[in-house]
Amino acid sequence: MIAIPAVDVREGACVQLVGGVPGDERVRMPDPVAAAEGWARLGFRRLHVVDLDAALGTGSNAPTIRAVVAASAIPAQVGGGVRGDADITDWLAAGAASVIIGTRALEEPEWLEGIAWRHPGRLVVAADVRERAVVVRGWTRALRLDIHAALQALAPLPLAGVLVTAVHREGQMRGPDVRLVDLVVRESAAPVYAAGGVGSLRDLDRLAGAGVAGVVIGMALYTGALDARTVAEAFGGGQ
Repeated sequence: MIAIPAVDVREGACVQLVGGVPGDERVRMPDPVAAAEGWARLGFRRLHVVDLDAALGTGSNAPTIRAVVAASAIPAQVGGGVRGDADITDWLAAGAASVIIGTRALEEPEWLEGIAWRHPGRLVVAADVRERAVVVRGWTRALRLDIHAALQALAPLPLAGVLVTAVHREGQMRGPDVRLVDLVVRESAAPVYAAGGVGSLRDLDRLAGAGVAGVVIGMALYTGALDARTVAEAFGGGQ
């Protein structure tokens, strides 16, 4: 299992939110490029870079994220507000190792099928979950779709992975939703990446035991609840 630091960009800064709520911002660093470079120096081998403003439809941090990807010595998976074929092509051309797609991928399965086969092994579908309902549009809208149905729809596609975020645990460092992760690992045909709630090395061990390919970590790294160097040494190299 590989640990992947999150570089979430809002209003040009690297931030961490609780539950994805813009009004509950706990961490703000003015230079996302410096943040990304710091994680690479500590020994991490992948980054998770998201444009929060684009995800919420309130703006764009594309120039900042391009700078992060260009400056990074390690691969980055990039997402947030990816709505069309051109967005995917542009991010891959900018150097993203993979592109994270959520809202449109889940709302329009026919579109997802076409784009997945055009970019096999380069797309990660974000299945954001509150309790067991799938949520989209920056976690502001619940679909009439539970995680079981979503995974069944994704199974035939050549995806780089499925990223399941337990929105109800995000940024709280109270532990991941292990039952949710177990369910997704059992039912997903693609590698599973988990996010939400990680606050200790024990949490990472539990996720590794559940069989996830990787875990995205934000708040716990930025606040020092987890020692970054220890995490990088134990889980930084992965696949």
